[in-house]
Amino acid sequence: MSELRAQIQESVAAIRKRAGVTPEVGIILGTGLGGLAKEIAVETGIPYTELPHFPVSTVETHAGRLLLGRLGGKAVIAMQGRFHAYEGYSMRQITFPVRVMRALGAQALLVSNACGGMNPNYRAGDLMVIEDHINLQGDNPLVGVNDEELGPRFPDMSAPYDRGLIALAERVALEEKIRLQKGVYVAVTGPNLETRAEYRFLRGIGADVVGMSTVPEVIVAVHAGLRVLGLSVVTDECFPDALKPADITHIIATANQAEPKLTRIMKRVVEEM
Repeated sequence: MSELRAQIQESVAAIRKRAGVTPEVGIILGTGLGGLAKEIAVETGIPYTELPHFPVSTVETHAGRLLLGRLGGKAVIAMQGRFHAYEGYSMRQITFPVRVMRALGAQALLVSNACGGMNPNYRAGDLMVIEDHINLQGDNPLVGVNDEELGPRFPDMSAPYDRGLIALAERVALEEKIRLQKGVYVAVTGPNLETRAEYRFLRGIGADVVGMSTVPEVIVAVHAGLRVLGLSVVTDECFPDALKPADITHIIATANQAEPKLTRIMKRVVEEM
């Protein structure tokens, strides 16, 4: 047994001692989706600090708890806060909780994030369903010896985001009268925001939005055989010729304003998937 698989089993055992839920759906409550936690009928909440091999979230808006309960009639496991490369964590640490979710029984992963909008048709406060991604974080969570029990050596990435779930999210948004963009997310390391030249470059290679998360977790989810849905909150407009200095307070406020819309879509997707 690989060291990684042994660590996964230790975490799974610790969770099962405290929770009787066998989750169908895993959720990463990134920026803009904290409100969904209030919709979950939580059976058990476990701080990351009490779980073996889990990192600890250092970002101010991330609570750092694993929630197990029910949402929309389904058993779910939700990360209330995620981990980022800019916090100093390795790709293996960042994606470890996704491995644990899969080992507990999850068949799908729903993930959210905050991002900067580079597509000129996007506005701050818009939501975007992720159709595809570009990894510019300079690392990959699958580097190293592969454990075939966890997934294939060379996973196919022709459709990392499940087309059926994308269509479901689009239908739900239409019915809820919520503006939902669809586009490409590019992941960079951060923590600094981008220069004008970098925004031009990222837009030029085909990205609609830019952020500092999500892609590592999605790569591991695909490796593990999970269906994936990703939703982004556009928190600021990153147009090189009209770029203003970043205001983190404003970015967080925009995410909070968009949160009810994102929560409505995610809750209905869980109910209907």
